[in-house]
Amino acid sequence: MGGISIWQLLIVFAIIVLLFGTKKLRTLGSDLGSAVKGFKKAVTDEKTEEQDADFPQQKMENKADNQPSNQADKQQQK
Repeated sequence: MGGISIWQLLIVFAIIVLLFGTKKLRTLGSDLGSAVKGFKKAVTDEKTEEQDADFPQQKMENKADNQPSNQADKQQQK
C-alpha cells in the first residue's frame, strides 16, 4: 500500500528522460561515476599518507628540543 511499485518508478523515469533527455542523463551518469572514483582514490591516498607519516617519537622530541617554541625561550637563549 505505502510502497513504491515498479510502475511508479518507470513513470518517474520516463518523465525524467523527457525533461532532461538521454544525452544529458548519460553525461550526468559519467560525471557521477568520475566523482565516486575520485572520492575512492582520495580516501585510499589519505590512508597511505597516514601510514607513511608515522615517525619514531624520539626523532620528533629531538627536533622539538633544538628549536624554541615561544618568545620566552628565544629571549632566554639571547
